[in-house]
Amino acid sequence: MLRRVRPLGGEAVDVLLTDGIIGAWRPAGSTTPDSEGLPPGTTILDTDGLILLPGLVDLHTHLREPGREDAETVESGTRAAALGGYTTVYAMANTTPVADTAGVVEQVWRLGLDAGHCDVRPVGAVTVGLAGQRLAELGAMADSAAGVRVFSDDGHCVSDALLMRRALEYVKAFDGVVAQHAEEPRLTAGAQMNEGEVAARLGLPGWPAVAEEAIIARDALLAGHVGSRLHICHVSTAGSVDIIRWAKAKGWQVTAEVTPHHLLLTDDLVSSFDPVYKVNPPLRTARDVAALREGLADGTIDCVATDHAPHALEDKETEWAAARPGMLGLETALSVVMETMVVGGHLDWAGVAERMALAPARIGGLPCTEGGPGSSIAVGAPATVTLLDPSPRRVVDADALASRSRNTPYAGRSLPGTVRATFLRGRPTVLDGKVV
Repeated sequence: MLRRVRPLGGEAVDVLLTDGIIGAWRPAGSTTPDSEGLPPGTTILDTDGLILLPGLVDLHTHLREPGREDAETVESGTRAAALGGYTTVYAMANTTPVADTAGVVEQVWRLGLDAGHCDVRPVGAVTVGLAGQRLAELGAMADSAAGVRVFSDDGHCVSDALLMRRALEYVKAFDGVVAQHAEEPRLTAGAQMNEGEVAARLGLPGWPAVAEEAIIARDALLAGHVGSRLHICHVSTAGSVDIIRWAKAKGWQVTAEVTPHHLLLTDDLVSSFDPVYKVNPPLRTARDVAALREGLADGTIDCVATDHAPHALEDKETEWAAARPGMLGLETALSVVMETMVVGGHLDWAGVAERMALAPARIGGLPCTEGGPGSSIAVGAPATVTLLDPSPRRVVDADALASRSRNTPYAGRSLPGTVRATFLRGRPTVLDGKVV
């Protein structure tokens, strides 16, 4: 029993979690300390007005296993996810070996089952070896025990238009979705940061916004022509938001995500030459950040996805040009969304639940019957929930993170909110801010 919890930030109630589902609601304070009137053995957790959200879903996580266990494992990555309030993560395919066969996606899926901190849904590669030459075994991965429904070559763009069309046609048969890393590679060769004033001042090769926008426009047209589902990864420019808004107005099945770091950080930070700020796509301008926030608020951008990208020390703490792109995100995402979208009045808590749980669950094909948040918090829904204390601010300590890596751009930064508890189908995975 959760006493005095506030579903979606509303009025306080008492909520009974039983047999993996939300069993009942009671007026706040009606539950007595001695559990009178409750089923035998009921544990009462006094939440003192914490906000109750559906368990968060991340459509874009890099767990690095198999192949780069020095940077992250499924065990360490899902611990970080649970601490961040996540109950499902979609593990990207750029592992070693690449997750382009039924065997590899099933391996990742089973590693998630063994870890038990949250559900792991593997993302299958679109092309063999992420090489962009021929389609991977999409049907076999869809029919595997992992039941793959999201396919992406993330880290690489499917730049061949014909191959992208074939992928969209293929996944349509089983209501899959192709998640595109939108980057025209011929426009970004040698690029080191966002093309613009800061890049010119620093003397770094620029990464133009049009490299992202051109692929989004092309693929939106393809998705509309084929009648299939297209998802755009890590949208980063104001122009991309405009194109996605246009595609949705056409009625095409186009969805999009934005990362927490693109909602908060700008390319000015690159002036420090600290490789922790090197990311793909790069940090953009304040104008882009404002457009991304507006797009997330009005629903043009459907969801927040972390693009959690852990890197070993030697791959990140080096000179800028040699550093690998990517940032940690799982343990700080909810706090960054609170800082950028809730504190400023762009979203209420129902809006946060939609963009961090419900929408990504729908896009990823996560059914409610599997314990994911296929519907909002309600009696009879899976007891897959997160308890957030919105009051305290905390200073991010990179050394205290659960990830094996330390490449967080928020180290030393004060952020609001702390996840106090996470439940997966009624089973606590985090209590009092610690992994159970």
